[in-house]
Amino acid sequence: MKSHGALMKSKSGRVLSYAWRGVPHGKPALAAAALTAVLVLAIFSPIKVVAGQGGQQDGAEGSKIQEGFAFAPVPLDLDGKNRALVGLGSYIVNGQGDCNSCHTNAAPDFISGGNPYLGESEQIDPERYLIGGRQFGGPTGPRSRNLTPDPVTGLPAGYTFEEFLYVLRTGADLKGLAPFVPSRHRDLLQAPMPWPVFGKMTDRDIRAIYEYLRSVPSRAGFPQ
Repeated sequence: MKSHGALMKSKSGRVLSYAWRGVPHGKPALAAAALTAVLVLAIFSPIKVVAGQGGQQDGAEGSKIQEGFAFAPVPLDLDGKNRALVGLGSYIVNGQGDCNSCHTNAAPDFISGGNPYLGESEQIDPERYLIGGRQFGGPTGPRSRNLTPDPVTGLPAGYTFEEFLYVLRTGADLKGLAPFVPSRHRDLLQAPMPWPVFGKMTDRDIRAIYEYLRSVPSRAGFPQ
């Protein structure tokens, strides 16, 4: 059991201190009763969890980071990257956004024998992972973009983070690839790209996506 001095150092110990002061000297039975009452109160009192200081929110994000690394379908380059953001980004890209289903050249995005819809153990084709090129809406419809890092600059889809954030927030197609849908003197990314949904995410989540895309292997595909 902690000493009286050790108990007094904690926040709850200050309550014990007040109770201790109210007990007359030479009354051990009263002292024991007072300490017991305060300890019972401390044990059953609600504990306030502060997000961002080791509380429940941090634990939930930690689980997402671990899961993100567990199901990343390609080897990741973590050199110079924020590891926590990479793991969280993988969780969003692979576990929530299912980005590769569209950002690959053809459906399905699994290798032969790795299609879970056929009862097989899932195995995403790493060579086609996020390379883009899949066409939607017929021969004149939009095509998904290559999201892997540029082989020279290392920038995902060739975008700086500020550009990447702007694209997801506004839907602006900074590359001006067909089909062209002008709006306020800019072209917009077309469905099925869910930029109106991604644009509602926090800056941190979008940064996590970007950091993850920086870590995946660069692959040739639809023009970045």
